[in-house]
Amino acid sequence: MAHHTETTEHLTHNQLKFKEHTERAGHFIKIDLFRSAREEFKEALKYKTGDALCIQRIDEMNSNIARDRKAVLIIAPLVILLILAVALLV
Repeated sequence: MAHHTETTEHLTHNQLKFKEHTERAGHFIKIDLFRSAREEFKEALKYKTGDALCIQRIDEMNSNIARDRKAVLIIAPLVILLILAVALLV
């Protein structure tokens, strides 16, 4: 079985750090940790200032965070009402 190895020996320090942060952000996105992903993209920008894709991804993470916040604000009161209803019936 062949092993896949990535060549990082020709990358500059900044390129390597940028790659590390963007890859880590990608892993966070896969498990819906959008705040952590956003922070990794922000860190990546320190090594490649003004990167359009990073800036776009930060905007996407902000949208995902806002969407999740809205869902929580809708679901939380419903859960509280359900708990109160069950408590009153018992």
